[in-house]
Amino acid sequence: MKPIGKRRWAIAEGYIPGWSHGPEPQMTSHEAACILNAGSKEAHVRITVFFADRSPAGPYEFTIPPERTKHIRFNDLTEPQAIPHDTDYSSVIESDVPIVVQHTRLDSRQDANALLSTIAYPGSE
Repeated sequence: MKPIGKRRWAIAEGYIPGWSHGPEPQMTSHEAACILNAGSKEAHVRITVFFADRSPAGPYEFTIPPERTKHIRFNDLTEPQAIPHDTDYSSVIESDVPIVVQHTRLDSRQDANALLSTIAYPGSE
């Protein structure tokens, strides 16, 4: 399949709630980057996370096989450091081949859960 997407994406809005309501891991409050590699080559992906009051974290590195998808929960990013909860952040996602990135948040701090999803901003190549 012909690759689609861009090599650089930004998610300006990021926040992991500090607590959750409901069974884990399905209802754990989280942020996720849903990444599609529709092309015929592996995607080598790097995520850098930016904060208002400290130096950036990362890079967090992943490989996504050709014609596959990967959902990456920011809650699970621990190396080189964990993303702090209850803290605003932004992220830049870079790849060596075109990919598509969608951002999703599950906020389960109350009984009536909230799910937010949007396409990330595609930067220049």
